[in-house]
Amino acid sequence: MSGDPATTKPFASSADLAEKEQTLEILADGVYALTAEGDPNVGAIEGEDFLVCFEAMATPTAARGWLARLREHTDKPVRYLVLSHYHAVRVLGASAYDTSVIVAHQNTRHLIAERGLQDWQSELARMPRLFKEPDSIPGLTWPTVTFSDQLSIDLGGDRGELVLRHCGRGHTSGDIVAWLPRQRVMFAGDLVEAQAALYTGDAYHREWLTSTLNEVASMRPEALVGGRGAVVRGPDAVSAAIAQTRRFLKALLAEVGAVHAVGGTLKEAFHLAHAALAPEYGGWPIFEHCLPFDVARAWEELDRVEHPTIWTPERDRAVWDQLQS
Repeated sequence: MSGDPATTKPFASSADLAEKEQTLEILADGVYALTAEGDPNVGAIEGEDFLVCFEAMATPTAARGWLARLREHTDKPVRYLVLSHYHAVRVLGASAYDTSVIVAHQNTRHLIAERGLQDWQSELARMPRLFKEPDSIPGLTWPTVTFSDQLSIDLGGDRGELVLRHCGRGHTSGDIVAWLPRQRVMFAGDLVEAQAALYTGDAYHREWLTSTLNEVASMRPEALVGGRGAVVRGPDAVSAAIAQTRRFLKALLAEVGAVHAVGGTLKEAFHLAHAALAPEYGGWPIFEHCLPFDVARAWEELDRVEHPTIWTPERDRAVWDQLQS
């Protein structure tokens, strides 16, 4: 593709301005998921006399829309807000939930302190449609409860427990899943996607595709809500979603690694990865948006850069202009 502005792809998802249809699904008694045609998914779990909400959306205004849908099913107050990781579209709507208990992995709190402001600026430019009334955001979202390996919430009565687990580094260093062992339902955050492309710009690719996904699979969920895409139901469908996630990561590393090994260029790696991944993933949400950032992170991992470089609006544009034009 030439660098002519007339043929350059619009930056990230900046041109994706059409509203997506939201679907609220009931996965088990008192277990809810809201999906939206590839937009970030959110969920909620009823305790005996309270709610646990999973993910916060990008702004309080956006979150209030979700909460209004949820209130058609339950009027229980939100006691816990659980954040799967630190990305702005997942966390900045937290003030709408009216709770002082915001739970995340300890690494997520570190990442918010290190790069939360830059990520806010970056994701607002990448995905402006998700930021409904951005002026409604009061500031960075800070977890009030953090943990390292696992934290369990007793749901009360006969509802069992909700297990929050860090399965290892993956999409970020702080991803957690929310697991309902009694109902066998998992909210996986962006560790698993179902028919949606992966964003790996802050990833630990090798660990994600091996030990982290092995840990997710070991719980044997029978329904799974990924970070984006449709809810998957049944053991076979869940296994297929995990396998799809592995294939994406494995192919990305293989193609970028092949170019890196012979001293090629980042742009050559991008084109090779695009050609390999597009047949299966190219029609899925945010594929074109994600791939330049995915390739850039895979490349720096091959350069032995352990901790992902911070994405800023300026770095976003530089990588995009280099690879997608």
